[in-house]
Amino acid sequence: MLIKEDLTQEYFEELLNDKEKILKFIADIKWEEGFICRNCGHTNFCKGKSPSSRRCTRCKKEESATSHTIFHNIKFPVEKAFYIAYNLCILGKGLSSYKYSECLAINQMTCWKFNKRIQECLNNNGKEKNRINIQTIIMSEKDK
Repeated sequence: MLIKEDLTQEYFEELLNDKEKILKFIADIKWEEGFICRNCGHTNFCKGKSPSSRRCTRCKKEESATSHTIFHNIKFPVEKAFYIAYNLCILGKGLSSYKYSECLAINQMTCWKFNKRIQECLNNNGKEKNRINIQTIIMSEKDK
């Protein structure tokens, strides 16, 4: 289980500089207990077309690392979303959406909505100040 103490500042900075490393990090957490196709339930897979995605060998349905996670359907780079999630969940210093907007050069409302998504996840899963489980945050699906 990956908790606050396991994600060091150095490792975070290494992840932040490479989109593929972030996607691999998310995929490793998402499929930690093995891949199961959401379409047919099959457990065998091959590498998908996009980085860190997996394709079911039975039904050929491809699933990205971010699908069905907190990063599902975000309209801005995953690196920036990961930065917001790290600051809010790990460092415990959620900045205002205006500060994120200024720092990351994205729309303020976009920052606010993603920040709200994370806050809802924390509230739904019982936030313990010093023991935030990264898997819980990443694997929280947005209610459709």
